[in-house]
Amino acid sequence: MSNVLEAALAQYEKNTQPSSSSQKISSEERLKMYFAAILPKGQTSGMKRIRILPPLEGQDLFWTEKYFHEVQVDKKWVKLYDPAQDGERSPLNEVGDALKMTGSEADRKLAGQYKARKFYILRVIDRDNEQDGVKFWRIKHSLKNDGAYNKIMDLIKAKKEDITDPNTGRDVTITLTVIKNPMGGEYTAITSIIPEDRAPLSENEEQKNLWLSNQLTWQDAYSKKPVEYLEGVAEGYVPKWNDKIKKYVYGEEAEVLLGNTSSTTTLPDPQEDDEADENLPF
Repeated sequence: MSNVLEAALAQYEKNTQPSSSSQKISSEERLKMYFAAILPKGQTSGMKRIRILPPLEGQDLFWTEKYFHEVQVDKKWVKLYDPAQDGERSPLNEVGDALKMTGSEADRKLAGQYKARKFYILRVIDRDNEQDGVKFWRIKHSLKNDGAYNKIMDLIKAKKEDITDPNTGRDVTITLTVIKNPMGGEYTAITSIIPEDRAPLSENEEQKNLWLSNQLTWQDAYSKKPVEYLEGVAEGYVPKWNDKIKKYVYGEEAEVLLGNTSSTTTLPDPQEDDEADENLPF
């Protein structure tokens, strides 16, 4: 059993237990870096095929675990990196903690909206869009241990091999279907993840080495918002970028600096239609 496989399986067992520096990239380039297992509007079923890339040098696992808040900003659900995991102040966590301390059952439930959720971020090659190069797939942790991450680990355990190996690994085919939720909306569900036959990452050695030598990380794809932005969201505002002071402003400060304040381009979240967590109100 390879070191990568052993490390992956060991970490998987830990994850299924009950819970108790970026390069300058344009918006267009960043959009190409997102892999989303989501069907286009109007399509009810489909498939996507990817190759999961092996860990970068110095890493044991082919995925990275990070926490993001799922909140509504300007009527859109977005995922915001939780700075608490870096030992930094987290305004959204502060609101959640304050709500839990009021003694109100309604506030306790509301606090769940401010809780950061675990995500797994994988580096992949989208076989339908190989020209885009390395992409990042952000997978939400499943409280029921039946999510995409679990399906990938199930097939790895069944095959007892490292499917990310660039020479003897396997592509995987993701089967997708649209599901209606109780609130009348729809989301794309992953019904299965099937391994393909063993094959090299690419028959073209130059192309294979190009993908393997790519050093982009999840930080190049998913930005961290500054604390003032998170403060504004936590207080119910839509923070605006101020060109004069080069920071986000909200509330009274935004009104005073209105002449120098503008919205910044917000990239569409390719996972905004993901199935919601069991304890989220959406």
